[in-house]
Amino acid sequence: MQESNLPNILWICTDQQRYDTIAALGNAFVSTPNIDQLARQGVAFERAYCQSPICTPSRASFLTGMYPSSLQVNRNGNPRFPDFPPLISRRLADRGYVCGLIGKLHLSSAYGRVEERVDDGYTYWKYSHAPRDDWEHGHDYADWVRSQGVDLGQLTRDPAGVPAQLHQSTWCAEKTIEFIQENRNRNWFASVNIYDPHPPFNPPRAYRDRFDPAQVKAPLFRESDLQQQEKLRRIDFQSTARHPDDLDIKSPILPQSPTPGLAEPDSPGARDARSLIAAYYAMIKLIDDQLGRIVAALDALDLRRNTVIIFTSDHGEMLGDHGLILKGCRFYEGLVRVPLIWSWPARFKSDLLSDALVELTDIAPTLLDIVGLPAPGYMVGSSLLPILTGEVPPHRHRHYVRCEYIDALDMPDHSRATMYFDGRHKIVLYHSLGAGELYDLAEDPGEFDNLWDRESARELRADLSQRAFDATIATLYPGLDRRGPM
Repeated sequence: MQESNLPNILWICTDQQRYDTIAALGNAFVSTPNIDQLARQGVAFERAYCQSPICTPSRASFLTGMYPSSLQVNRNGNPRFPDFPPLISRRLADRGYVCGLIGKLHLSSAYGRVEERVDDGYTYWKYSHAPRDDWEHGHDYADWVRSQGVDLGQLTRDPAGVPAQLHQSTWCAEKTIEFIQENRNRNWFASVNIYDPHPPFNPPRAYRDRFDPAQVKAPLFRESDLQQQEKLRRIDFQSTARHPDDLDIKSPILPQSPTPGLAEPDSPGARDARSLIAAYYAMIKLIDDQLGRIVAALDALDLRRNTVIIFTSDHGEMLGDHGLILKGCRFYEGLVRVPLIWSWPARFKSDLLSDALVELTDIAPTLLDIVGLPAPGYMVGSSLLPILTGEVPPHRHRHYVRCEYIDALDMPDHSRATMYFDGRHKIVLYHSLGAGELYDLAEDPGEFDNLWDRESARELRADLSQRAFDATIATLYPGLDRRGPM
């Protein structure tokens, strides 16, 4: 039974999509007409930050409204997710929503199997992890491809990429539309987790051909980046810094195949950043097309006006910036800053840009606010609803944002780091390693000039270090301010 005062909720989360990949928000090289339309019909947050530059801890944080370290869900491939706190999907199911999971979840290890589930509230479950056919059954996307008489393993090794009609992005749209149609007369919540634009960077050939590598914007790079990354080489990362003309495509983390990057490794242009960026934009174009199909289905069912749509990603991608690709223990803007768009035609403001600092931890309490539930004291996130409805100006939400990396990848050095950013100054503390980074983004938006060792920045470094420490301690008692005096 549908409760008329509650909206439907469609949450689309891509994987590894940077903040600067939407045409309406300033990228002239991408093609995102449907995401652009979503931004025009809602509120786009230009400074949204994830809470970890790695999948599992980031997803754990935005599905609970807590920091990864508080959950002790710090790394990719952890064996299981804790029983507490409940996921936002469980809270919505308790509110009366029928909840559907389409695509990736990745709260625990999915190596060679469907990941172990908790009491997540999902009654519709169409699961996909990496778009590979690497276990016998239960990988719903791979099973879907196999049911059509096609070998997904062979497709993923083809330099032409998986064709659009069999792509994981397309399958996500198919299953989302199916879920919406089945539950059109109920309050529903669809969590749609598209794997792209995650590596390997192999979009369908028809999409790749739309983007000329020579025409895309070059990555942020100076020769001094190689020296800077050499100083940080002990710090976990999936690639080694190289000149953008010859990137470290062969990651030790990613499964290797004849197409580890864009094409055969020795093909002309296969390793350069511009070819990588063009392929990345092609994957986003396919995502945009599938978003258009989903929205059209909502329109056809007369559901769009009363549906909240969220568009975001779990973290970004270096994409050649500073000589790096992929992800790991760094906190550059391209890796920790992500798209975040909210749209609800019946209630939210339209065509509104917010430059407030926000975190992905703010998503869960916002959803609770929308459906009339209070945020529990353990959540560090704060509701964005006052900005979304125009009750408060869109320029202020948080004084700072945080991001964490605590031994997140299975790598030898076991790095532990935290980032604190107050809107101008960003400090990164590589704990126990005697290393750090400090940037003034007002003067140095490309994050080229590390002030960490500058004598002139000694007082600034000490002040930011103290504030970062205080912010970390505050995560141990997230509800203290809301509880009042003890």
